[in-house]
Amino acid sequence: MQTIAVIDFETSGLAPGGGGRATEIAAVLVRDGRVVGNFQSLMKTGVWVPPFIEQLTGISNQMLDEAPPAAEVMREVAAFTQGCPIVAHNAPFDRGFWQAELALAGCEPDPAHEFACTVLLARRIYPEAPSCKLGQLAQFHRLPDSGRAHRALADASTTAHLLLRIQQDVARIFAAELGGLPVDHALLMHLQRANKAAMKRAVQDFVRRRHPVQSTA
Repeated sequence: MQTIAVIDFETSGLAPGGGGRATEIAAVLVRDGRVVGNFQSLMKTGVWVPPFIEQLTGISNQMLDEAPPAAEVMREVAAFTQGCPIVAHNAPFDRGFWQAELALAGCEPDPAHEFACTVLLARRIYPEAPSCKLGQLAQFHRLPDSGRAHRALADASTTAHLLLRIQQDVARIFAAELGGLPVDHALLMHLQRANKAAMKRAVQDFVRRRHPVQSTA
């Protein structure tokens, strides 16, 4: 069974290129339709957290002063997610910090760490949803309450439950096209780039390319 790592960062700014650093990371492992593990830690980088970020996340500068070094945390989470493809909500944001913090920690990139994005997938699979914000999608699908928003483990847990819902719905909606094949990370990456109006054809194309023997007409 494929294990997918769902990650979320809390940060001091919008992008590492603008001086932002991670303040907290969480990773939730999903396999065979359920959550099977999680990792969470604050991260000490020496960065100063502005008051509005502290108010949003509840993460104070004092908390970060007492946190483990960021490099140590990133080495731990890299080992925790080794060999797993990754999912995040608004993946470009998390991917930027993931790559930057791993590089600062001296970690070699893991080829398995390709990112799928639940924002892009939700836009294609749930056009009727009022918003693709994580909280709105959680309410729309009545996902389990994972705790305070804008904390890494709560947001990663909510995203993990959203991922499970997406996998279930893709399997149900495109059951004929999939022919029993699993909704794996590779299919999610294919669908997130697909034309919204041609999702059925996108699934058919994926099945035809990846599993030609089981291809549907």
